[in-house]
Amino acid sequence: MIRRTFVERLETRTLLTVLAQGFSEETLASGLNRPTAMQFAPDGRLFVAEQDGDVRVIKGSTLVSTHVLDVPVDNAVERGIVGIVVDPNFSTNHWLYIYWTAKTPTTHNRVSRFTLNGDVADPASRVDLLDLPTLTGSQGHNGGAMHFGPDGKLYIAVGENGIATLAQELSNPFGKILRINADGSIPTDNPFYNQTTGTARAIWAYGLRNPFTFGFQQSSGKLYVNDVGQDTWEEIDDVVKGGNYGWPIKEGPSNDPKYIAPVAYFQHGEGGSGPTAIVGGTFYNAKSSFTHPFPASYDNTYFYAEAVRGYVKGFDIDHPPANPTNTAPRFAQNIPYPVDLDIGPDGSLYVLSRVTGYFSATSPARVMKYTFTGTDVPSIGVQP
Repeated sequence: MIRRTFVERLETRTLLTVLAQGFSEETLASGLNRPTAMQFAPDGRLFVAEQDGDVRVIKGSTLVSTHVLDVPVDNAVERGIVGIVVDPNFSTNHWLYIYWTAKTPTTHNRVSRFTLNGDVADPASRVDLLDLPTLTGSQGHNGGAMHFGPDGKLYIAVGENGIATLAQELSNPFGKILRINADGSIPTDNPFYNQTTGTARAIWAYGLRNPFTFGFQQSSGKLYVNDVGQDTWEEIDDVVKGGNYGWPIKEGPSNDPKYIAPVAYFQHGEGGSGPTAIVGGTFYNAKSSFTHPFPASYDNTYFYAEAVRGYVKGFDIDHPPANPTNTAPRFAQNIPYPVDLDIGPDGSLYVLSRVTGYFSATSPARVMKYTFTGTDVPSIGVQP
């Protein structure tokens, strides 16, 4: 899901978080175990996926002790529950979706839907919507992010399973962004529907390595996908219908007209070397319902995080920096291993922190909340 090298270990950080001017940090809730993704429901509940097969819920600032659901996953390395999303009509149908690594009949990734009764999912309500092919490559590069687009379709990020050539093959779903209906059927207006069969008909875009996270700007339909790189570059791709993003032929910036170049990219190790992983990804657009809105200068900002070095950055999507390593400011830094970002119903930025590193067995993980409390009007350019 994050990196191809499976021997990395990170120690818990004790450095104080450094924030952009006018913002405060607080811990919303802690005590999570190896979390991977989170999603707000319309009623303000925050659902958090845990890699080892559990889904937890945070109500207010309380991590509810009763688990929402528990499924028997293969949790090796980057497998497990790695994606979660609520239905656009959650208020009436109470549907919750997860992307998880099933162990039977073969080890494979699956998208399932559950119906909640209060804070608990009814096990009998499970509907398996999409079963991906058997995993035969590495235990990483699963992808797993899921979001509903403004068209009401469910978009699913799938890694190439450590077999790079699969990303360019339209006969399989690995290394792709998939698009399905909420009931698991495949829309006939998908770009390759008429030239493929089976799950490959769900392909929306291809040529991706490990699209662990992505975000929709609901107002415009813009879809930014964070693709974790291999040797040199991390990418933010502006994904469009039928687009080819080049992996494994290219990584990072490219002038090759056959492939769509990333809208932004940055080099591993902050311009040098070492492990790097782009994660999170959410658009900020102010709503009248926000009780803690960011200043107007943050509107139309795309926030993303870097897990290993523990920071969050943002840039105006109308003026994206080609290489934000040196030009995009750090909104927050010294966050212990962030893996997901979301804008809450109050307008604050929420960060899911694994604390001790992606492959760690012990994880006093938490959700952090970043709220604008100042009276000055900062911009995303104030934090060096």
